[in-house]
Amino acid sequence: MKIAMIGGGVGGMMGALYLTDMGFDVTIFEKEEKLGGRLTFVERDGFKVDQGPTIVLLPEMFQDLLQQAGIAAEDIELLLCDPLYSIRFPDGTVYTKYPDINRQLEEIENVFPAEKEGFLRYISEGRKRFEIGKSSFLEHSFVNKADFFTAANIKKLLKLKPQQSVKKLTSNYFRDERLQLAYSLQSLYIGGDPFRAPAMYSLVPFSEHEHGVYYLKGGYGSLIPVLEKELRQRPNATIQTNCPVKRIVTEDGKAKAIETAEGYEEFDAIVYNGDFPGIEKVLPEQKKKSYTASSGCVLLYFGLNKVYEEGNVHQFFIGDSYEDHMDDVFVKKQKTENPAIYTFHPSKIDDSLAPEGKGVLYVLVPVPSGTDIDWANDTAWIEKIIDRMEELAFPDFRKAVEWMEVRTPTEAEAFGLFKGGSFGIGPTLFQSGVFRPQVKPYKTDRLYAVGASVHPGGGIPIVMQGAKLLAEQIQGDFAKERSNA
Repeated sequence: MKIAMIGGGVGGMMGALYLTDMGFDVTIFEKEEKLGGRLTFVERDGFKVDQGPTIVLLPEMFQDLLQQAGIAAEDIELLLCDPLYSIRFPDGTVYTKYPDINRQLEEIENVFPAEKEGFLRYISEGRKRFEIGKSSFLEHSFVNKADFFTAANIKKLLKLKPQQSVKKLTSNYFRDERLQLAYSLQSLYIGGDPFRAPAMYSLVPFSEHEHGVYYLKGGYGSLIPVLEKELRQRPNATIQTNCPVKRIVTEDGKAKAIETAEGYEEFDAIVYNGDFPGIEKVLPEQKKKSYTASSGCVLLYFGLNKVYEEGNVHQFFIGDSYEDHMDDVFVKKQKTENPAIYTFHPSKIDDSLAPEGKGVLYVLVPVPSGTDIDWANDTAWIEKIIDRMEELAFPDFRKAVEWMEVRTPTEAEAFGLFKGGSFGIGPTLFQSGVFRPQVKPYKTDRLYAVGASVHPGGGIPIVMQGAKLLAEQIQGDFAKERSNA
């Protein structure tokens, strides 16, 4: 059985590993010159820094899925970030998160002494919600909508409080607005608005304490060569780069072939691994659907002549008003003059990313997607971001900078991300679970999908889980066809 995989991002590569292990022949068609999608590096003058994702969550799931796909445990080295990260609020308060609950309780007693009982309740109830979410939703696809809308599932779903926002849920545990923010901003990891994303996404900040925040030695982008090496060793895997797919050909309600610059080629099944709304460009006969994009990002990449030993690998700096910033990003679609920013300084724990004695730094600012704002040329706005970094955590930063690169939603959209959003379609209530595109997204037979915009959603381990669901769906569909023949 021949399968075409359109796109060689993490979902496509992991899907190909699972499927080839099941005995299918898989050909990956990648439009770029190399595999990996958004999981790649910015490289310059002996420096390299992750271009996209930086934080490894759910490490046990991450490692287990890789091993199931045929990747040896010793090929991947995860380092626990301890502390997890720090958050600096505009009043000067700094709250640090730790992987150890007892140390976290000490931090709460020092910074937010009235919130200890609420935190313990948050962890206890979060553990129950996480088990429900993982077993009932992350580990199942909902190609058949009836599989979702069962009495038992609805009962479980209601325990995740989807009618509340992430921010509203945290207010049930914490009285201090700053601590509420500290346990809701993580919905931005998947491009969601903490004030509007459904409370099921509160599982992300809970899992940071329960499972830890990790760093992949060598950078997250170093995962791609490991996956590619394994794929190239498999005789039933073929990789074609610089080969964009022009069209998916369907006939009698069945996906039949693809068209590229090389011509027409028939396959037994076709998988789309681009950002899902983009399928409409290669499947023009499919009825178009309206989607809400995730947030975009302005990303600043720096090569430095030093390593800042003070401070944590991951740091968050909250602007004047976080609520106003989120309103600008998700509702008003406008620029925030003093936004929240996130910094990632992996050279503090990994000296392989830069020449000896030097370092790299990555800065992310959440911004609106789907606008014509010219972020890259607003040098005054970018300079203000650097001013704050220098003032708050990185003294004499400008003197340390050897080079800087900027990436904005404009580049993200040109790369193929929907409306320049960095995280797939947004994690709104009606773009989550059963309402999100599924691994079998249409009634078109033998047409499948995988990636951040497809259930179960964004984040590298979750996309990898989606690839496993994809492979199981294809294997089950073909087994069913054979038994009915």
